[in-house]
Amino acid sequence: ARLSLDAVLREVALALRDAGCIRAWRDELLDVMAEGQTLARIERGAVRPLGLLTQAVHLNGWSPDGRLWVARRALNKSTDPGLWDTLSGGLVAAGEDPESALLRETFEEAGLPAVALAAHGPLRTVLRMHRRLGDGYQVENVLLSDCVLDAGVAPRNLDGEVLEFRCLAMPELWDMIVRGAFTLEAELAILDSLRHRLKAAPGGVAF
Repeated sequence: ARLSLDAVLREVALALRDAGCIRAWRDELLDVMAEGQTLARIERGAVRPLGLLTQAVHLNGWSPDGRLWVARRALNKSTDPGLWDTLSGGLVAAGEDPESALLRETFEEAGLPAVALAAHGPLRTVLRMHRRLGDGYQVENVLLSDCVLDAGVAPRNLDGEVLEFRCLAMPELWDMIVRGAFTLEAELAILDSLRHRLKAAPGGVAF
């Protein structure tokens, strides 16, 4: 019998796992995409060993007084453990649209329900990452949304993937960027958000 592409890719992923080429088997499926179309699904752990395209969503959560909420990645994360990140972020799962992924990740990582993000900006593509990592090759569209959270809102992690949160004023935020305290994706996302806020502010002053 002829195997479906999903089945073929599962066999490929299992072969990679048996050969020790997959760092962690996640039992999570991601879409395999080409030219904007979804072709099949594959185990998340096999994506980077094969250099397949993924989509990641990020949220920059601002306070009403212009400070930025950031999250420190847990020390057991396979990529960039202990570095600082956007308020929330993660990969879009198989069959999931980016908007739903953003709401899911923000609830899991920051404990914020959809109602807290009702006024968040539309997702925009910041860049496509191409870089070699310890578990393979990353090809990833980085999608970003900005949101001003209500005063008094404080994120709390629910899934164990965040070590701590901070709400940073510009001097401390900029110092951490200069020191390389953020993941590369988060740094680029924050700089993109700052650029948009600067353009939108009266007289060109964002803060």
